[in-house]
Amino acid sequence: MQLIDSHCHLDFPEFDRDRDELIESCKQQGITRLIVPGVTAATWQRLQQITACYTECIPVYGLHPYYIEEHESSDIEALKKVLKIQQPIAIGEIGLDYYLKDLDKKKQQDFFHAQLGLAHDFNLPVIMHVRKAHDDTLLALREHKVNGGIVHAFNGSLQQAKQYIELGFKFGFGGALTFDNAKHLRKLAQDLPLDSIVLETDSPDMRPANYKPSRNTPLTIHLVLYTLSKLRSESKDQIVKQTSDNVVNLFHLI
Repeated sequence: MQLIDSHCHLDFPEFDRDRDELIESCKQQGITRLIVPGVTAATWQRLQQITACYTECIPVYGLHPYYIEEHESSDIEALKKVLKIQQPIAIGEIGLDYYLKDLDKKKQQDFFHAQLGLAHDFNLPVIMHVRKAHDDTLLALREHKVNGGIVHAFNGSLQQAKQYIELGFKFGFGGALTFDNAKHLRKLAQDLPLDSIVLETDSPDMRPANYKPSRNTPLTIHLVLYTLSKLRSESKDQIVKQTSDNVVNLFHLI
């Protein structure tokens, strides 16, 4: 079994006390790759240094909409330099968050469009955070024509999902899927083609149902896999292979 956590934040301080042990546990439990998206320019160097210590960890660099007040216009040029030097597999975590009303919408849009422009210029896929903003996101993607990517924690409509698929996107399913009342999300997980689904944990956030520790970890990807296997007709082994292949093919991993 070779599982891939397509979205986790192992560079966050929550993992400083036991990162070595946790990644060793991941290896023992068949989690062979961990994609770690960046969120602010100030944390990219830390992200690079930490992931360089582990062959399992793959860093991605971007400016997250949740931290929009921390971003400065010069960060776009800084990101361009990082892309040239580090040559990452994607740009992320980027996107639009209209759910949180106190986030500057216009500034979010400016940074999102700028980063999509870089993704187009560098021919890179993107890892996106999108909440209550799918229509604007799809419009931006059609304008910039990026090389596909992942819609992290997708919870939009099936119609929107089909539009993303046409643009080369996959959908990240994580701990939210494990909740019994997540009926819309579970229906999506059933209806979407398996070749459009990837697994994720969003560690240290997005804890699964009935998970007692306050910190989520990539190890809970097994709970997501278990839930998905109960919802779909494919076997667990088929789901592991296809979702991992989806990540490998999207990001051209070796």
